[in-house]
Parts: sequence; structure tokens; C-alpha cells
Amino acid sequence: MYYHSPELLELAQKAYALYISENALNPMAFPSLRRMENEIVGIVKELLHAPPDAGGTLTSGGTESIFLALKTARDYARAHKPHIAVPEVVAPLSAHPAFDKAAHYLGLRIVHTPLTSTGAADASAMEAAISERTILLVASAPSYPHGVIDPIADISVLAQKYNLLFHVDACVGGFILPFLEKNGISLPLYDFRVEGVTSMSADLHKYGYTPKGASVVLYRSRFLRRYQFFVYGGWSGGIYASASFSGTRSAGAIAAAWAVLHYLGEAGYKQAAQLAWETTQRIRAAVVEIPGLYIVGEPHATILAIGAHPPLDIYRIGDGLTQRGWFLDKQQNPPSLHLTVTAGHARVVEEFIADLRMVAAEESSRAARRGWRRRVGRTLLRAGLAILPERWVRSMARLVSRTAQADRPPRRTAALYGMMAALPKQDSVEKLVEDFLDKALEH
Repeated sequence: MYYHSPELLELAQKAYALYISENALNPMAFPSLRRMENEIVGIVKELLHAPPDAGGTLTSGGTESIFLALKTARDYARAHKPHIAVPEVVAPLSAHPAFDKAAHYLGLRIVHTPLTSTGAADASAMEAAISERTILLVASAPSYPHGVIDPIADISVLAQKYNLLFHVDACVGGFILPFLEKNGISLPLYDFRVEGVTSMSADLHKYGYTPKGASVVLYRSRFLRRYQFFVYGGWSGGIYASASFSGTRSAGAIAAAWAVLHYLGEAGYKQAAQLAWETTQRIRAAVVEIPGLYIVGEPHATILAIGAHPPLDIYRIGDGLTQRGWFLDKQQNPPSLHLTVTAGHARVVEEFIADLRMVAAEESSRAARRGWRRRVGRTLLRAGLAILPERWVRSMARLVSRTAQADRPPRRTAALYGMMAALPKQDSVEKLVEDFLDKALEH
């Protein structure tokens, strides 16, 4: 969640309530909604340096924005490269899984490419992955796992060289990077100032601090945006047209986003960005001083991933923090804890650092006692998971986690993450998570 202040929360709630019944399905039905949506898109166009002819739409979130960008690329390819049977999208491993999800629905194939040692996309690897079936290149500004801005300029050269569309996912960075720049912080170019970028996505409900349900997808030209639209003229109920994926759309989210944008303004966003930046730098400085911990990659802004050198177990450190009331996402490849630092964290940063130091020291003491027994146990675990029947492995994992039956967030997950990391095949992990979802959604 992205929290700014109680005052902003109250404002957003009031604005949302005013439009709780309206429907943004038809842009002609409620002129005030159409005006607000157009103004929101116009603000994002200016922030991301989109050209005058750029076009965009408001969506329900980053996943829908990414879905629409891929749908647009697919339909554009159908019109201009009809010989491609199964279009391919080249994306670094750090790209958000929403791209994989959209490709799954749209009949596309994602070609993943490795990262550099800094956590950024490897432009050379992306070029090697381009084929006659490629229709779109993808980059992040920044990537969610490690907060790294991909080499947008280098990938843009590839897009122009091979005549490909190029989408920059700035869902998490679209409302923090521009204001960091306005505060004088130097960043790599990441937006429409780079000539080969043809589309971008930016979420308002992240660092825009608006309620959930507000994102924008932008295209360099309105001509390209037309491939996003869906129009059906044969229905007995009349002509059906939709600019985005959703039919009925929440008017409350639009009204609240419009109100928050105008309430904070450039000065408010610059202040929030500065607070988030200073808080991030304080955490970075503290992490590198704690024995055994490190920052994963070379993050550019306000997203961090904390890793641990052996014999420390970062997942156990995460569990220790959870016991103290800090809920951090756990990541893999490499194992790490994820932090999205916002302005709201400025008031608790010193308390967090103190707890992190304490938990890391406790884990260091435990690791010294575990010693060789843990290394042998991990080797046996990997060997056992590789030869046991899959149904046994899944049953073991369910016993370890016990999270599907929990009525509150799990406080100890290190064992579960350790088992998942040891599973020999990705599809085994995915089936295990399907089991979890199936159980969690029981009625």
C-alpha cells in the first residue's frame, strides 16, 4: 500500500463517495468524468514528456495497462505483420508477471532474457532474442524486484533498428521518477524523451497516492492507441465501444484520482518524493553497515531489495521482522526482502532500522550454531525433492506452510520459501501455489 497522510486519505474518500454510483463505461454519459479522465491523462502525458499527438486512457491498474499495451502490439502486428502466427514479446526476467499473464490470455509468447550483475536488463541478450516473430520489446522504469531502471536508451536503439514497438513499464515509477528529477536527482532517461519508446504505463495508485483502481497507458501517437479500442456494431442493443478492457468502470476511482492530483500538485509530489528518497538513502546506508546484509543490484530510486550472504538466511530475517510488525515481501533469485519506500515511512525509518539490526544479529547467532548441519540438511532436501513423487512434495509443502487455513498474515514462512527454492522445477512451485489459491478461496 502507498500511504501519504490522513488528510489525503480523507480527501480521497470524500471524492470517491461523491461518484460512488456513476459508471465510466460510456464517456458521453457523464461529462464531468470525461473531463476528469482527460485531465488525468494530460497530466501523465506532461510528466512523461509525451509528444503532443500522444494518446492514452485511464485503466483500473498496472495489469490492465500492460494487458492493453500487449493487445495493442498484437493487433498492430496483425495489421502490419500478418505472417506471424504466434507473436513474441522480448522481456527481461525482471519484467512484471503481468506481461506473462497478458501473453497467456492474448496468445502471445514471452521470451525472457537474463539480467546484468546490476539487476538491469541486458540489451545484448535482448537483441540476441529478437527473431522474425518479435513484435514488442519490454523494459521497466524501474523494475519492481530490485528498483533498477533498465537501459531504456540502448533498448530503444534495438526497437528502431528492428522496427519494433517498445513498451516501458513505469507503473511503479511513473509518479516518483519525474519528481525526483525535478528535485535535482540525476536518473537515466526512461520516458518518451527516448525516441524509440512507443508506449508506457504509469500507476496513479502507487506513488500518485490515489485509491486503488487508477493507472494510465500512453502511446506515442493516437494512431497507435486506436489498436487498443474494441468496437462491435452488430449487437441488437446498439453499438458497443470500449477504449479499455473493462466495461463498467468505477467512477469513484477516477474522481478520487483527479482530486488527489490537484490537491497535491507539483509541490506536494516533489515533497513526497524527497521524503521517500531521503528515507531510502537512510535504509541503504544502514543495510551496508549490518554484517552479512547487502543491497541487491544497483537501485535507482525508492525500491530496494535486501539480500544476505551465507550463512545468514534472509527469509528467517524476514520472519523476525514480521514478528516485530514489519511485513516485507519475500523474493527469489536471489533470496531477498522487498521494500517499496514511501513518504509515509519517513516517520518510522529509525525504528525499522533498529529492528533490522536486532533481527540480523539474532540470525547471525543462530547461523553460527546451525553450521555444517544446515548445509548438509539443505543438500539432502534438494536431493529428496528431486526424487520424491510430486504429490508427496506438495503435501509436505502444505504441511510446512499451514497458511491456507490462517485467518491472519503468516508470521513464519522461511521454511516454506526454503522448500520452494529447493524444488527442482518451476511448474512444481506453480502447482503448489495453485493448491494454495484453491484452498484460500474456499467458500
